[in-house]
Amino acid sequence: MAFTRLTQLLAGFLAGGLLAPAVMAQSPAHTPAAAKPVPPVRTNLAKHVPMRAHMYYEGAWGVDSLSVKYTESGEIIRFSYRVLEPEKAAALNDKKVEPSLVDPRAGVKLVIPEMEKVGKLRQSSTPVAGKQYWMAFSNSGRRVRPGDRVDVEIGNFRAQGLVVE
Repeated sequence: MAFTRLTQLLAGFLAGGLLAPAVMAQSPAHTPAAAKPVPPVRTNLAKHVPMRAHMYYEGAWGVDSLSVKYTESGEIIRFSYRVLEPEKAAALNDKKVEPSLVDPRAGVKLVIPEMEKVGKLRQSSTPVAGKQYWMAFSNSGRRVRPGDRVDVEIGNFRAQGLVVE
């Protein structure tokens, strides 16, 4: 008899635990009228560009959304940015200036390779507001790795401490 009572309690507990969430999900009383979206959780604060630096790049150079990415093969590091003010950002697309990517940890200075039929692996057209631009640096030997902090130098432009993603 005690076993039967225990079985009934266990069955009731399981049924109540499985059915209650389904009933609550269907009930309009438990659904908030204006559910607020949950902001994304920042998992890696090292990728975050400080607000002061962000404001500097926007104000002085007319660019934002700076990023440095390690390609799948590891042989190329891609630097990209979005143009906000084409007049200020024109210096970053100047063909006469040789960009470089410096990794102090690895002790290397990467340059943009020149392909025989393609030319330099960078965009050098006149910048347009709202468009994304990029340049690719040769990482032969894979000395620069994801997580490294690097500096990108293009003439007088310096973006320091960018994290390679």
